[in-house]
Amino acid sequence: MGSHREPWPSLYRNRSNHIYIKLFVSTLLVVISFRLLFSCSAPFFSFSTPPTTAEGAVASEVGVGVEETRKETTVIAEAANPQMASDDEESEQCDLFAGEWIPNPSGPAYTNASCRFIEDHQNCMLNGKPDTGYLYWKWKPYGCDIPPLDAKKFLDAMRNKSWALIGDSILRNHAQSLICLLSKAEEAVEVNHDENFKSREWCFPSHNFTVSLLWAPFLIKSETFENEDGESKSEIQLHLDELDPKWINQYESFDYVVISGGQWFLKTVIVWQNGTVIGCHYCPGKNLPELGVEYIYRNALRMAFNFITSSSRKPRVIYRTWTPDHFEDGEWFNGGKCDRTVPYKEGEFKGKNIDHLMRRVELEEFKRVEGAGHAAPLKLMDTYHLSLLRPDGHAGPYRQFRPFDKGRNVKVQTDCLHWCVPGPIDAWNDLMMEMVMNE
Repeated sequence: MGSHREPWPSLYRNRSNHIYIKLFVSTLLVVISFRLLFSCSAPFFSFSTPPTTAEGAVASEVGVGVEETRKETTVIAEAANPQMASDDEESEQCDLFAGEWIPNPSGPAYTNASCRFIEDHQNCMLNGKPDTGYLYWKWKPYGCDIPPLDAKKFLDAMRNKSWALIGDSILRNHAQSLICLLSKAEEAVEVNHDENFKSREWCFPSHNFTVSLLWAPFLIKSETFENEDGESKSEIQLHLDELDPKWINQYESFDYVVISGGQWFLKTVIVWQNGTVIGCHYCPGKNLPELGVEYIYRNALRMAFNFITSSSRKPRVIYRTWTPDHFEDGEWFNGGKCDRTVPYKEGEFKGKNIDHLMRRVELEEFKRVEGAGHAAPLKLMDTYHLSLLRPDGHAGPYRQFRPFDKGRNVKVQTDCLHWCVPGPIDAWNDLMMEMVMNE
């Protein structure tokens, strides 16, 4: 008889172990997927392939090249996040928006090496901005102090809540700062975006907290035809009697909303009302009546404020005021620059005429709803003055990656409107937390 050997007992054990391991891994993946799916709100944008930069890097992977850049530029130390101050009575009696920028040796709360959510155009450290002094200032209200945003305390307070930031690219700039600051306590997960990555949604799974960025540069309905450099192939079509459905259709699903108008209102626009063109702003050669930017801005804000105050569900809403630019010797398309390296002193720069006009419209429209007794869900975050004093905090030519590697005579687009991240815009979130947590 031929010998017949039984399979080795160890082989049975190995097969059994493999089955248990596979079962365990499969169960673990299902649990993780379930947690991510149900711990944050369901996606509401369509996914697409992330855009790439001129250098071919995926836009969301802003950490690429960090090590190389850190070898050639000054390394910025991250500030330890101190405990929240407990002097609530002092802050209640203090005007948070009247103050000055004071030196802050601690530096930023995060860097481009520790936060992966900084977009290329605001990633000044990665892009080679040579001066780093803009990172070492802190906003100090007169007569009181505000602590840095405490990410853990904020996330704990916002458990099972949802936020939306609604507006233009400055709100997108603001959102980057917020996500970076909060990610110090829990790493954010980007769960959704639209085709052009202008609207996005992030989730903090263990807190069931979501932050949504909704692209609505006019707050009212518009058709735009611009690329990321602000170059337009046609005039913007603006509907003065319709709010932008991208935000009003989702408005009642949020617990907190940050909203703002902005510099898009200064562009050439053709204005529609009741299905008919009624005029324009800055459209020479069109043979249309000039409506003026004040008229358009006032009507857009009035519609937005009326919607907010009359909504059946009333999220807590923060309106952030006008953001000035700091272009000197020109504007966006004609050689304007911003190469200052320290903040303005009080009274050194009072803003441009258009800044005063737009801010006046905002304050008047806010006071109108406040005076009518309808402003209960609407708060004013007046960041205009503190932003006015920071010409040093913009990307300038460093919205591109190392723009002068091929020589100083290279023509580059300069940005003196959006803020470096990290940078002065982080103070907006410190103030926002103070407003919300002490409400």
